Amino acid sequence: MAKLNLPCDEAAIRALRVGEEALLSGRIITGRDAAHHWLVGGFRAEVAPYLADSIIYHCGPVVRKNPDGSYVFVAAGPTTSAREEPYQAEVIGRYRVRGVIGKGGMSGKTRKGLVEHGAVYLHAVGGTAQSLARAVVRVDRVFQLEEFGAPEAMWVIEVKDFPTVVTMDAQGGSLHETIAEASKAVLQKLLGQKTA
Repeated sequence: MAKLNLPCDEAAIRALRVGEEALLSGRIITGRDAAHHWLVGGFRAEVAPYLADSIIYHCGPVVRKNPDGSYVFVAAGPTTSAREEPYQAEVIGRYRVRGVIGKGGMSGKTRKGLVEHGAVYLHAVGGTAQSLARAVVRVDRVFQLEEFGAPEAMWVIEVKDFPTVVTMDAQGGSLHETIAEASKAVLQKLLGQKTA
């Protein structure tokens, strides 16, 4: 199992391989649809230092505001990553992002971007939102909260031992593609037996 401290350098990311478990500690930043549209609409200098050499998490968290004005993550499950496919490779390259956390994987454009820029796709288990929230030890700041609302805002958080699995690596490997091809072969075999 890999232990990744964020932010990290490209070499640490390129050393990760498909199927490897990775525990993340350090800074990550959430971002979903509205955030990705915003990030590709121009260079967002205010958020760029937080994305550099770090990881963007496809997550629409449930967040509680404390009386002192601080925030706490109550639930932090992954959302489906496919929606960000049109933008993800550009965001990775423009902001020097080292990885993406989500669920369901991504497609060819993102895969090419991971290889080109030295980044990985990390799968977080859906349905574990409250457990994953416990790995969030601090909320440092938030961008676009008023404009986007809490689920779509970009939350800069510190995590400790956040559990993930590498399912797309910087060498072009994709567990999602491997499983899809194997499933297709089984389906073709089953269909062939049915018609025989």
